[in-house]
Amino acid sequence: MNMDASATLLSSGSGGRGLHRFANPGRFLRLSGKVLPWLAAFALVLTLIGLGWGLFFAPADWQQGDAVRIMYIHVPAAWLASSGYLGLAICSVLSLVWRHPLADLAAMEIGPVGAGATFLCLATGSLWGKPMWGAWWVWDARLTSVLVLFFLYLGHIALVRAFDSPERGARAGAILALVGVVNLPIIKFSVDWWNTLHQPASISFTGSPTMYVGMLWPLLFSALGMTFGFAAIVVARTRAGVMERRIRGLLLARAQQEAGARLEAAAS
Repeated sequence: MNMDASATLLSSGSGGRGLHRFANPGRFLRLSGKVLPWLAAFALVLTLIGLGWGLFFAPADWQQGDAVRIMYIHVPAAWLASSGYLGLAICSVLSLVWRHPLADLAAMEIGPVGAGATFLCLATGSLWGKPMWGAWWVWDARLTSVLVLFFLYLGHIALVRAFDSPERGARAGAILALVGVVNLPIIKFSVDWWNTLHQPASISFTGSPTMYVGMLWPLLFSALGMTFGFAAIVVARTRAGVMERRIRGLLLARAQQEAGARLEAAAS
């Protein structure tokens, strides 16, 4: 079943009434085409401001020195690694429950981007850990759980492409994504549940930040810019996937028409 037919079924079903306006691939292409340039522009401007401010103008930490500047890349990458996987899980729910035709494709495109963010988180964390802990890697609870997250991303990438039927691959990947969600609270609360080398969070939704404001603002700019960049890449990849599937469907339909015409000609 192609994406346009799936969108029609979704819009007619009672469970998809609230989602039907986002299920049509043509509507998605039109809307995303307007949003994508703004996402890319915000991502570029905010990331350049955040990284330029943090790497060259923000004060060094009194204890860690200039090594703390890795934070302006590491912390946004860590945020995107977890939030990207949460987005992957949400797409999986939309796919399994409501059969949203764009959810499978979005999940497929989130996987590589999220894996890249997780790898960047691990790499920068290793660079930060060497001067702080004296080792490139320790089997710390936070580091280990993020490594598990990276493997979950890789498993999802491999699984959705392991079947001849895209529907079977998408369903298997969705199940894996939902099972892996249990790792997200472990990542978040590992520094509170166990004695770890990793420092606790400096920014909390329920309390005041423990970071100097001159370091906090560039971090927020960098995190916001990289978040817009993550979204822009996922939207661009999803747009490309929709167009690729449309082209493949048109080519398949043309091949079937030509085969039917040849059969009719041979029969006559």
